[in-house]
Amino acid sequence: MGQPLRIHGPAPYRIVVLHGGPGALGEMQPVAATIARKYGVLEPLLSVCSIEGQLYELHEHVLACGSPPLVICGHSWGAWLGFLYAARYPTYVHRLVLISSGPFEDRYAPAVAQTRLKRLSKDDIRRLTQLQDALDHADDLERNTIFRNIGQLLFPADSHSPYPYDDFSMEYRYDVFAAIWAEAELWRKTGRLLREGKNIRCPVIAIHGDVDPHPAAGVQQPLSKILQDFRFILLQKCGHYPWLERQAQQAFYTTLEDALKDPESMKKRT
Repeated sequence: MGQPLRIHGPAPYRIVVLHGGPGALGEMQPVAATIARKYGVLEPLLSVCSIEGQLYELHEHVLACGSPPLVICGHSWGAWLGFLYAARYPTYVHRLVLISSGPFEDRYAPAVAQTRLKRLSKDDIRRLTQLQDALDHADDLERNTIFRNIGQLLFPADSHSPYPYDDFSMEYRYDVFAAIWAEAELWRKTGRLLREGKNIRCPVIAIHGDVDPHPAAGVQQPLSKILQDFRFILLQKCGHYPWLERQAQQAFYTTLEDALKDPESMKKRT
């Protein structure tokens, strides 16, 4: 893919969008492009294979091109990374938007796979097993392709009524996924992920779909207990990728636009 950072819209750059995966580089490009009609947006393509490394990588981009305090909008794994960044660098983050976050406590995690499997056909489950088995015998380039194919196979199970999934702007990195996810699961299992959030001082808004296999309760309930300023918004007829949902896309962008509106923050440095 080449560049480690995409820049959308005019300066100053006070909004940062973070992709999910981990390892789905460029996933948030459609969201970044839409936001950039009004605001300057940074879209980091994060590829370091550790949580601490991605936090450092993100901070380097912020220092080089951002105009803090920022509004950080993270999707899925990117929601967790934004959560950790806001805790690590509280003076740099004015507001945090969590989009389709994974659950923050381990007890909610099994529901994700269970829900996906219920929505897949027997042929899809057989194909998924074949792809997962193939990862053990593939080289790095082949693993990236398999990782992409798994994502495409799971996309309908993660969605309600989606538009076609166009990933031309993305790069799939299985090495990033494998390394980061193993570490992230451990942070969640031990409670470290949630404990880190106790250092967050900015307002936090979570946007979640009611059809997302990642259970809404796994975001709403844990965060409502530790955050000082937290709002949870549940979108109807919406899956894991709200910007691609036919019946929820408009509601998602309206909700996101409302989350971005902040005259004090947006005008501070103009």
